[in-house]
Amino acid sequence: MQTGNFTGFHVEVRDPGIAWIQFNTPERLNGLTQAIKRDLTETIVQAQMDNGVRVLVFTGEGRAFSAGDDISGQGKNIAGDPLLPPIPPGHDSDIGTYEGLRHLSQTLNTGIRSCDKISVAAVNGVAIQTGMSLALACDFRIAAQSSRMGSATLRFGLLPDEGGQYLLVQLIGVAKTLDFLINKRIASADECLQLGLVHEVVADDVLETRTMAFATELANGPQVSMRLLKRSVYNAWDLSWEQSLDEIAAKTAISDHHPDAREGGTAFREKRAPSYNKWLEDSASKEHPGRVRLRNVLDQLEGEVRRLGLSVDEVQALGQDLMNKLPE
Repeated sequence: MQTGNFTGFHVEVRDPGIAWIQFNTPERLNGLTQAIKRDLTETIVQAQMDNGVRVLVFTGEGRAFSAGDDISGQGKNIAGDPLLPPIPPGHDSDIGTYEGLRHLSQTLNTGIRSCDKISVAAVNGVAIQTGMSLALACDFRIAAQSSRMGSATLRFGLLPDEGGQYLLVQLIGVAKTLDFLINKRIASADECLQLGLVHEVVADDVLETRTMAFATELANGPQVSMRLLKRSVYNAWDLSWEQSLDEIAAKTAISDHHPDAREGGTAFREKRAPSYNKWLEDSASKEHPGRVRLRNVLDQLEGEVRRLGLSVDEVQALGQDLMNKLPE
């Protein structure tokens, strides 16, 4: 994926595959524009399709995660290069607002939810409206002690039009969502933890360290099963019991036969910590693709032989002989 300074945010990939996406207009409280949202959506797509990325982290610079849409009125250009060419932002008429929301604003949170890789919001400061809904769209939220979260739309006679109402209902239910939105609550980090809007609250000065530790733990987990599980959990919200059983069975047919599952079983039997994601290392390797494919087949064959309680010595000897005949 592309890294560097873009309009309104910075992207870097940290080991072991953590896309660290940081809003970098603290003078505007990291307010978002339509162009920034469009570029962020492109960044998420790039992260989804890059095997070098395993986890996404969103955070802000300064005293805000994001205070919502940029209404600073500064009229100044924002530093950084755009990822995509400019298009009309919408909101110039009633139908323009509808199209601007559907195709620019709402696609950002949809992109985060649709991304199969796990996402984490490190909420470093105020997260209002757009900032709040973006944080809630992430799979996990770690909040700094001084952070606050809320939707201020009714203060302006407006609506939480980027999915905030849906995300709140999922997380805290209808009654608490009505109280939160109608009464225009701006909740402290501790209040957000009590409500169930964040998973953890930490001291301000350890937010990045704690988030990196958590993201690293996620990145070292079995990526295929984690991504399938994330999608299955979100799908379950809209499925019946019978449909959810069929959906998880279809995904299990993939995960049960993946090298990560064999590694998990082997590590358990050998009483050691599992080392997942060898398939990701192979995909990034410059080794001859035939050798990579053969190794995957041999791993699967060896796993089946172990399941039968037979010796794998002959399989390993055959594998070594075949490997010796392939180019490096």
